[in-house]
Amino acid sequence: MTTCRITVSAKVLTLLLVLMACGLSGCKGGAIPGLRTPDLALSTPAPLPGPGEAYPPGAGRAPPGVPVVPHANYTLDSGDRVRIIVFGQQNLSNVYTVSASGTVSFPLIGQVRARGLTAAELGRQVARRLRTQYIKDPKVTAEVVTYRPFYILGQVDRPGQYPYAQGLTVENAVAIAEGYTPRAKKRFVRLTRKFDGVMSTVMVPTDYPVQPGDTIYVLQRLF
Repeated sequence: MTTCRITVSAKVLTLLLVLMACGLSGCKGGAIPGLRTPDLALSTPAPLPGPGEAYPPGAGRAPPGVPVVPHANYTLDSGDRVRIIVFGQQNLSNVYTVSASGTVSFPLIGQVRARGLTAAELGRQVARRLRTQYIKDPKVTAEVVTYRPFYILGQVDRPGQYPYAQGLTVENAVAIAEGYTPRAKKRFVRLTRKFDGVMSTVMVPTDYPVQPGDTIYVLQRLF
């Protein structure tokens, strides 16, 4: 009888230790369905390096989704709104929205690929297409007017989609979502970002900068 009780107690203790370890590590891959934390991100010491800082020796390439992209290198995707100006052509100059298929519908030349391009690259592509058929030497500029939204889920009072603003951090995003719930983990969150076309998830501190299109997931603490 005593042996049976000891065996049951050992099993309960083991289960509790597993649950605690899972809570402390963020339960790899369990917070957001279909997403996975890269092994490299799990092995990188927290807190993660700030934007532009080098990773510790042996960490290899920075975990996907972590580096903050400078404004000039920001690549377009669905939901971004871009102002394209063709000098001397008022009927062509306008604000265009990147569609779900990653293109903008431009007069005369039709659908132009925007996904994965910077605003400057999109402007050059529009100029090239216009030059081949309609305008001898078009002067085209493009700039982002409205960035695509970010998403915040999990243990916040109002999870959902929100407009992006320059300089946004995870802490700011939580405030926009009206704060943490009583069960929220408050030191680190899961941040999901598209990196080289692949959605990747890493743990980041709450002062980490947010980018357009990011998904922030605030985890629930175990106790």
